[in-house]
Amino acid sequence: MSTLRTLSWRRWGAGVGFSVLALLALPSSADAARVKGKLEGFRLLRNPVWAEAKETNNHGFSFREPVPTVRSEFRRPFPHIPKELCVALLAATPQPAPKPILIRVGGGRTTPVTIVVVPGTRLTFQNTDPFKHRLYGVDQKTFAPADQGHGASRDWTPSTPGVYEIRDEAAPSLRMWIVAEPTVASVTYPSLKGEFAVNVETPGEYTLQAFFAGKKVGEAVPVKVDAADVDLRAAIKVMDQKTADAEEKASDEKAAKAQKAQDAK
Repeated sequence: MSTLRTLSWRRWGAGVGFSVLALLALPSSADAARVKGKLEGFRLLRNPVWAEAKETNNHGFSFREPVPTVRSEFRRPFPHIPKELCVALLAATPQPAPKPILIRVGGGRTTPVTIVVVPGTRLTFQNTDPFKHRLYGVDQKTFAPADQGHGASRDWTPSTPGVYEIRDEAAPSLRMWIVAEPTVASVTYPSLKGEFAVNVETPGEYTLQAFFAGKKVGEAVPVKVDAADVDLRAAIKVMDQKTADAEEKASDEKAAKAQKAQDAK
């Protein structure tokens, strides 16, 4: 198996196990080229769920304690990028909606966690847990909370461009983001090392953009694709240390303020 985990719209298969850490698919045609590259700085990204868990009002608790023998970079939670960091290839013109895409719900998370799709793409949410879920779209009347037992599926389609957040009444820590972007031609998910390869069926000029927690991370990279594969020489930095430290400081200050207010009651 290749170390590069890729996803092609036309080969999203229902046979891929929900326990697989990344979504693996082959190029959708023999003539398809690939854009290969590597991401860096992804260990500095923080899922919003972690930041909100610090706030007293959210009643999030953790029994984790720092271990001196563990290297400092591993004491800080970092995302599982094979399902959380989506790399999208954006075309210059709007693209047609692909076939329905399967989203697996299990183990307290969705697979994937962030996805970029063309508006009008039907998403099928399948519950792989032995207990029920109650998924819903935040501020979305068309995707209201509803019981979804083991093995059950629900369909939902983002009709217009934008960012949609999916939550679960039965598991408040479960959150997913859907980015509806008219020009997305293909997406992929990187390996644990940050390596990725995205399929390109039609030669032309594209833009490569990474998304995390529903937001763009890192700079957009222009890419020109002919018939051959393209290897990006420079790594794409999705987060830098200075910005990460500033975000964590702001989060800590917000949590401390909430704690102070709680103690004053």
